[in-house]
Amino acid sequence: MRPDDIDDWPTGRLLSTAARLVEQSWESVLRAHDLTHAGLFVLHAVEHAPASQREIARTARVTDQTMSRTIEKLERAGYVTREPYPGDERRKLVTVTDTGRTTYRKLIELEREDATLTAAVGDVAALRSQLLALVRALHTVP
Repeated sequence: MRPDDIDDWPTGRLLSTAARLVEQSWESVLRAHDLTHAGLFVLHAVEHAPASQREIARTARVTDQTMSRTIEKLERAGYVTREPYPGDERRKLVTVTDTGRTTYRKLIELEREDATLTAAVGDVAALRSQLLALVRALHTVP
């Protein structure tokens, strides 16, 4: 067995590598919209309703400080606003702007139409179904 023969890689390594490669393929698309993967996650988290910065960080499994930097960039780009959380001036409530919502929806549509992923996988819906099952089985709320 050759150590670089991907047919012999453990499943975890395959998943990790596939995730990184998909993220890399989307970097230029996101960059064109002044976004990162973390920023896209935030837009997803607040698309339907505002959320506290701390709640978003906890859901993303990152520190409050890391999330704060991501949200600052989104705010500068005009994608979100931050306001004091009702009843607690120290916390921040993050709300998506119309520009942020439009950009988020456009990117989600682009992802669904991604010919590269479709060509590589074939049945993207089946892949999504398997990934959803895996994440649901392993996901625990921190």
